[in-house]
Amino acid sequence: MALTLRRQGRPSKFQQAADGSMTLIDHIRELRNRLFVASLGLVVGLIVGFILSNWVFDLLKEPYCALPSSWSTRTDGTPYCDFLVLGVGDGLIIRLKIALWVGIIVGAPVWLYQLWAFIAPGLHRHERKWAYIFVAIAAPLFVTGAVLAYFVVGHSLAFIMEAGVLGEPTKLEVGSYLGFVSSMLMLFGAAFEFPLILLMLNFTGVVSARRLLGWWRIVIFVSFAFAAVATPDPGPFGMTLLAACMVLLYFIAVGIGFLNDRRKGRGKEIYADLDDDTISPLEDDRVPVGASDPIEAPSPVDGPTPVSKPLPLEGRFDDMT
Repeated sequence: MALTLRRQGRPSKFQQAADGSMTLIDHIRELRNRLFVASLGLVVGLIVGFILSNWVFDLLKEPYCALPSSWSTRTDGTPYCDFLVLGVGDGLIIRLKIALWVGIIVGAPVWLYQLWAFIAPGLHRHERKWAYIFVAIAAPLFVTGAVLAYFVVGHSLAFIMEAGVLGEPTKLEVGSYLGFVSSMLMLFGAAFEFPLILLMLNFTGVVSARRLLGWWRIVIFVSFAFAAVATPDPGPFGMTLLAACMVLLYFIAVGIGFLNDRRKGRGKEIYADLDDDTISPLEDDRVPVGASDPIEAPSPVDGPTPVSKPLPLEGRFDDMT
């Protein structure tokens, strides 16, 4: 019973890390344990991803298989979607890559929790609250960007192949095609996190929503320039769609910033409505001067006290000095 009460009264590792009572060795041990648990989550996700790799590959190849030139006919007369394979182990390597991608996504709840549990004790309570909100918004935004990228690949793949020197769609190498699709998914997903950066700047009080709205020309230009340079799709469809979505998310973030500024009362300071060149009014509190009190007559000052005659030099020091 005493042992149970002692365990209940002992502070947890989270409390020890938060109040600074955990030693450096305990921090290293905790990091080791959390890395081990995160690795187990990734291994389990890798196994699940290896099982689902064929289904994921069938989903990723749909834009390519929608082209008539991607189909071939077997000896028995059945059609199938054909890829070019240049290396002997390309098929296995591609399956392992897909398994790794799926494993990172499936194991994300485990390794993200371990990462958060290690970082959270160093944050304040309000910082942890905003971290929960931003993570909850970041995941749907990334998924939305990835879905939009899949839609862009499906509609721009034929244009990309027809606009080349060959003039018509042809069969593609499986590794380069999956690299193109994965780059589009990652790029669109990361670009959709752009409004979170603006919201973090506004919620932390760095910039106001009015200042963010004043950047609209720069944001539009940077969005189209970024989409033109970073998008692996050389066609105008993907670039324009990505830039338009980034601009739309920018205006949505600015609208949320205005609501946040109104909630916190920003822009209603005492001098908010005054121009920078306006002279501040001075209060004119004039007090009339009356008759002063009578001044007393000065009293005589005593003379100085006489100073005694100094001793001769030989009498000031003893034999030792």
